[in-house]
Amino acid sequence: MDQIVIRGGQRLKGRIPISGAKNAALTLLPCALLTDEPLTLRNLPRLADVDG
Repeated sequence: MDQIVIRGGQRLKGRIPISGAKNAALTLLPCALLTDEPLTLRNLPRLADVDG
C-alpha cells in the first residue's frame, strides 16, 4: 500500500480531483472521518457500498 508522509509546519488544504471510481470512493469515505474541517466529496458513484 502506498503512503504519504508529510513533514513540515504547513497546514494542508486545497482541492484534489479524484476519479469517480468505486475504489477511490471507498477509500475516501473513511478518510473523511479524520478531519474536523468541512469536507465535500463530489462525483461519487452510486453504489450499494457507498449508499449503505
